[in-house]
Amino acid sequence: MKTSRILAAALLAVGSGLALHAANAQQAGLHRTDLLQQDIGLPGREAIQVRVDFDGGAVSIKHSHPGEEVAYVLEGSLEYQLEGRAPVTLNAGEALFIPAGVAHVARNVGSGKASELATYIVEKGSPLVVPAE
Repeated sequence: MKTSRILAAALLAVGSGLALHAANAQQAGLHRTDLLQQDIGLPGREAIQVRVDFDGGAVSIKHSHPGEEVAYVLEGSLEYQLEGRAPVTLNAGEALFIPAGVAHVARNVGSGKASELATYIVEKGSPLVVPAE
């Protein structure tokens, strides 16, 4: 019984890693650095923090997350297009709240590299990036 639990946990960890790798592979010009993944005091939720570096002109796929995101622009200028809203451009030092499940796209609209610090409060065990249809 204990061996099957360990095996199941190992398969889940590998599968989650492959899902994140697949999501990253679909997004040419974006470079993710995973910084933190931690359980929080809310049952079934976790905090994840990621640095995302955008090459010049890079655009994310249209996607959503299984929880809330706070995007903080570290450098450059990023345009965010949230479904049902007008695009908004943020410069270094500005932040944006993205509600759970809202499809969005982020695009580097500056003249060089751009970077964001993305903080998520999401459902534990769910894929972090959910491609939109």
